[in-house]
Amino acid sequence: MAKKLVIKVTAGADAPERCSQAFTVAAVAAASGVEVSLWLTGESSWFALPGRAAEFRLPHAAPLPELIDGILAGGTITVCSQCAARRDIEEKDLVEGARIAGAQVFVSEIMPEGVQALVY
Repeated sequence: MAKKLVIKVTAGADAPERCSQAFTVAAVAAASGVEVSLWLTGESSWFALPGRAAEFRLPHAAPLPELIDGILAGGTITVCSQCAARRDIEEKDLVEGARIAGAQVFVSEIMPEGVQALVY
């Protein structure tokens, strides 16, 4: 059985190292052939909007747009529905390939056998 990695990012530009770490791990896993589901919550929700990831800067870190492209090439990106609502983000606002979903979908992704969940 193939393993799946579900990563929840709870930080954005407010905690750049933690944010970058989550995106980096997700992109490396996707490039390694692991099925990846990246969940954006809190301030990281903004990175699902076109152009917002390009504004992110962290010395010695891979550019966020490149990491997002790598994740979407082999996985999914989901914005927390409550986080999106608090920021007036709608599905039509998201980069192509991203979606909005709630806690019930997150729980259904992390509970099956063979799934590893990480929270950053």
